[in-house]
Amino acid sequence: MIQLGLNLLLNEKRDIIKQRRVGLITNQTGVNENLERNTDLLSDFCNISALFSPEHGFFGSAQDGQKINSSIDKRHLIPIHSLYGDIRKPTQEMVDGLDMLIYDIQDIGSRFYTYISTLFLSMEIASECGIDFMVLDRPNPISGILVEGNILEPEFQSFIGAHPIPVRHGMTVGELAQLFKAETELDLSLIVVAMEGWNRSMWFDQTGLQWVPPSPNMPTVDTAVTYLGMCLIEGTNLSEGRGTTKPFEWIGAPWINGYNLVKRLNQLDLEGVLFRQIHFKPEFSKYAKEMCDGVQIHITDRVSAKPTEILLHLISAIIESYPDQFQFRSRFFNLLTGTDKIQEALLNNTPVAKISQSWQHKSEQFQKKRQAYLIY
Repeated sequence: MIQLGLNLLLNEKRDIIKQRRVGLITNQTGVNENLERNTDLLSDFCNISALFSPEHGFFGSAQDGQKINSSIDKRHLIPIHSLYGDIRKPTQEMVDGLDMLIYDIQDIGSRFYTYISTLFLSMEIASECGIDFMVLDRPNPISGILVEGNILEPEFQSFIGAHPIPVRHGMTVGELAQLFKAETELDLSLIVVAMEGWNRSMWFDQTGLQWVPPSPNMPTVDTAVTYLGMCLIEGTNLSEGRGTTKPFEWIGAPWINGYNLVKRLNQLDLEGVLFRQIHFKPEFSKYAKEMCDGVQIHITDRVSAKPTEILLHLISAIIESYPDQFQFRSRFFNLLTGTDKIQEALLNNTPVAKISQSWQHKSEQFQKKRQAYLIY
C-alpha cells in the first residue's frame, strides 16, 4: 500500500504544522488508508482555524453546478468557507490570521474537473497574502504516464480550465501545484508533501487505498477514465448519463437509434473500447424521466483506450446520423475543450484522425515541459 502525503506529514513532518493556524482545503476524500478524516488527524497537531470546500461541498453531496453556502463543521465547530458559491477564490477576509493553507483533495486527472482550479486560485490568494501553501499529495487515479487531448488555449481559460494543460495531464496535484507556481510566477512558499510507494504506472485500484467518490457522479475509477472524453457531452444536447447509475458511461437521447449507432462505432474497431446499446431513463438532468436510447462505453483496455478520441468518434457519428436533432451548447463545449477549433472541425465533418493529430505537437511539448515538475 502506498503512503499518502497526509500520512507522511503526520508521521515524519508534523513539526512543519505545529502550533500553526491552518486553513484546510478539503472534502470527503481527505481521508487516510483507514478512512479516517484529515480534520480529525491534523487537529491533534495544529490549529485548524478554517475549512474550505470545493465544488460538490465539504461532504461531496451537491450535484454539479449547484451553488453551496458556507456553513459550520458541527464536529469541530470550524467555519466551512464554500469555494463554489458566490465566490470561487478565498478572500483576504477568509484567510486573515492564517499562517498556512493546506490542500488535501483527491483529484481525478482531468483538466476540467474543477478541484485543480480551486487549487490554483487558493495558491493565488496565499501568494497575495504571504501565507505558506502546502499540498498533501494523492495519486492521479488514472495513472501518471498517459497524456491525452489538446492544450487549453489561454483565451478559453475559465473555472473548468484554469491553466493551459492537456485534458489528460498525467500529473498529481502536488506536481500540478509546482507547475502552476512556476508558469504563473507566483511568489509563494510552496511545500509539497510527496507520497511514498506510488509510481506513474499505477491506477488507483492498484494502490491498496479505498476509492471515496470525489463527486456524486464519479462512483468508480472506470468512471474517471470515461469522463476524460464523455464530460464533453455536457456541452451538447445528449445525456451524459447523469441521473443514472452509470454517469459518463451511458450516452444517449430519446431521438437516437442505439442499435445503429453501436453497430457503426464498433465497426471502427477502436483500441481498448467496445460499445453496447443501452436504454436508460435519467432521474434528473437532461431528459429527466424520458426514455433514452444510446450507447454504453465499455473500456476493455485502460492503457490503449483514448477517451478523448472515443468522444470525437461518437459525436462525429451522431452529427452525421442526426444533423437536425444534435446540437452543441457552443460556449460551454468550447470552454470544456479549451478551444473553438474542435467544435468547428466536427461540424465540418473533419476526420477524427486529423483533429487528434492537430494537437500532437503541443502535447509532446507539454510532456517534455512537465518533466521539470514531476516528483515520481
